[in-house]
Amino acid sequence: MNGEYSLNGIFVPSLLVFGLVALVLTVLLIGLFNRLGLYRFVAYRALVDLALFVIIFGAVALILPLTGFAP
Repeated sequence: MNGEYSLNGIFVPSLLVFGLVALVLTVLLIGLFNRLGLYRFVAYRALVDLALFVIIFGAVALILPLTGFAP
């Protein structure tokens, strides 16, 4: 997982790409949680959001190399 992506000659670390994908997925999931009203069951919303990002980041870092997307 120490590969890099080349975007028009600019090398971007794969962890940055994984982080951006995880951030987008987390924002979408937070919006879904807001619409369903699931945040009324938690005491610390920011902690839940951070934990959600960490879980999604781990899943993205685990799954994307298996699909052949990662370098």
